[in-house]
Amino acid sequence: MTSQLRIPRNPAELPASGPQSKADLRRQLLAERRAIDAATRAQWDADICRHIVQWWQANPVHTVGVYWPLRDEPDLHPAYAELARLGARLLLPVVIQKAAPLEFAAWQIGEAMVKDGMGVAVPAELRLEAYPPALLVPCLGYNSGAFRLGYGGGFYDRTLAKAPRPATVGIAYSCLAAEFGSDNHDIALDRIITEVQA
Repeated sequence: MTSQLRIPRNPAELPASGPQSKADLRRQLLAERRAIDAATRAQWDADICRHIVQWWQANPVHTVGVYWPLRDEPDLHPAYAELARLGARLLLPVVIQKAAPLEFAAWQIGEAMVKDGMGVAVPAELRLEAYPPALLVPCLGYNSGAFRLGYGGGFYDRTLAKAPRPATVGIAYSCLAAEFGSDNHDIALDRIITEVQA
């Protein structure tokens, strides 16, 4: 890594809990992720993709909710291609309303894409489907309790609060592990996959 930024591991080193402290941590994690050099990022993405395919092979589900990477998130397109080859159907999250849970649209690799109102790539022809039984969730950061830190919009929190809750796999780089408190509305993920752990 080219960055000299370090994420404090000792909770005593973190600012007092509150909205500003999470905002500060988000900025720090975004900078840390942005500073990963291209060669390292490519290797880590390949490792994460391999772990995802291994996870799916051990826990095969017919449909998986995936994500289109943005803001330097791990690019999992090689894993998506392999999952599709193995028979998994892929769904992408779609924001229909800002204060509502995510919806999910059927997606085939290579089909035409457009950007939605949030600037996220979605299929040009939206084919909304029921919630998938398993979901890959991008994490800006994560803590030892498998809680994720996102961008603060609450979309995944609202989505995971719905029943039945899908199996959830957080995706992050291991350098983005951090200690932070969880709020009442936060929901722990079932597991976290990074380049070094599956």
